[in-house]
Amino acid sequence: MNVATEIRKTFHHELDEMRDDIVRLAGMVTEALAAATAALLDGDLQAAERLIAGDDEIDELSLIIEEHCFRLLALQQPMAADLRQVVAALRMVAEIERSGDLVCNIMKAARRMYGKPLDPRLRGLLERMSQQVHRIFRLAIDSYVDRNEGLAAALDDMDDDVDELHADYIRTIFEVHEGARSDLQSAVQLALVGRYYERIADHAVNVGEKVRYMVSGWVPEHTGAARLAAKRAGAFKEGDEIPE
Repeated sequence: MNVATEIRKTFHHELDEMRDDIVRLAGMVTEALAAATAALLDGDLQAAERLIAGDDEIDELSLIIEEHCFRLLALQQPMAADLRQVVAALRMVAEIERSGDLVCNIMKAARRMYGKPLDPRLRGLLERMSQQVHRIFRLAIDSYVDRNEGLAAALDDMDDDVDELHADYIRTIFEVHEGARSDLQSAVQLALVGRYYERIADHAVNVGEKVRYMVSGWVPEHTGAARLAAKRAGAFKEGDEIPE
């Protein structure tokens, strides 16, 4: 085996290690998400504290993966599909790590609401929202492992269900806490919790976008950039309404 072949073999072995670490990182977040929902609904303060402390491990592994990616870019100078794989991984780590931070935020909110009763309607919506978010996040990682661009593209439609649940959840908070000014703090914390779940689903969709980029080079259209390009091309005159 010549030197070039050996270097190439080593490089692909490191790519496999990078992928395995990303899957492990995502697994830590999905497990934390399920445990966080249980702690929230059960009012389990000790579990909440453990999950908050456990976020340090997610941060540590995120940094290890990022350093691995930078090392591959600097030393291997990958091209084409290999370059997309490393760049996508680097961006994906940020989405997953931020999701871990949001799980931690859910537990901090649970800590602030400790001892406060949770309305059965809100409990049911939180359970449904958590299940849907957990599913989307898991499928996003499945699409990465399987390099499944179709599944990655479908995540955006799945996220619509989370958005609808979130809207129902916010309306229910207003109904439950209407006129209860003394419990305004709990209402605020519950609203934040819903937002955290909704944002985790958004990060899962973003992971799917990175998978699509990795597989085929697809890049999502950025509306602002498209408007600017249209202006520069003279497609719109001053005062014309440019679609959002």
